[in-house]
Amino acid sequence: MRRNRAVQAAAVVTIALSASLGSVATAFAADPPAATSSVLVNTDNRALGLTGALNARDAGGYRTVDGHTVRTGLVFRTGDLSKAADADLAELASLNVASIHDLRTSYERLFMGVDKVPAGAAEHHDDIIGQAPPQVMVSTLSAGTDLYRAFITAPGANEGFANVLRDIAYNPGGVLFHCTAGKDRTGWTSAVLLTILGVDKDTVYYDYLLSNYYRGAKDGDMMNGVTASALDSAFDQVNKSYGSFDTYVRDGLKLSAADVAALKAKLLA
Repeated sequence: MRRNRAVQAAAVVTIALSASLGSVATAFAADPPAATSSVLVNTDNRALGLTGALNARDAGGYRTVDGHTVRTGLVFRTGDLSKAADADLAELASLNVASIHDLRTSYERLFMGVDKVPAGAAEHHDDIIGQAPPQVMVSTLSAGTDLYRAFITAPGANEGFANVLRDIAYNPGGVLFHCTAGKDRTGWTSAVLLTILGVDKDTVYYDYLLSNYYRGAKDGDMMNGVTASALDSAFDQVNKSYGSFDTYVRDGLKLSAADVAALKAKLLA
């Protein structure tokens, strides 16, 4: 019975998401957040310019607290790629995107469509919230705190995020990760990555809040945008569950010291 309720909740949420997020809307209706001094790439140069996927951007271009630079041209984040145009795929190929991680549930993939990917790119399905309780699935519609806390507590979530991070660390080509809107599951992935690399908190939040700009979301529009309090809840759950971010990386994500070193070696200049 519990499984049936979970399946029904997932299906309802997916249909709603498909209706509201499935089409590419006009972006850039909102102003971007104020850039910190650690932002090295402006919003125009960060954007990938894809026509069939919103919120498509380079994940690098930030300065770390110890003076390194997060390299660009290696890691990318987007919304879902089910409607990617041929020109979009050509652009991703030109960026040497060799691996794509789809963080959506199987229901989202079913209702919204599977990814279109550049020829030769490896595809990975890392379902982050598919095993979460029904109330978490419902909270997906409003990107509530239950959803963000589930990024740390839901069965399979840690493994999914860790798969992306290890691939980034060891893949010689470019790695792209995405969910449906490219803002919540994708936003947490980017926040974790940048924090591991040593980017300061204000800049991590800047990167996260850029989703409002790239998706054209107005204040309070949680269907299409994000809010800092949601990201707060994820970091708070990290501390509640693991005591510290470093322990979350080690015991939750199970990234070894060698994995972290490989991430930094690849992405920091």
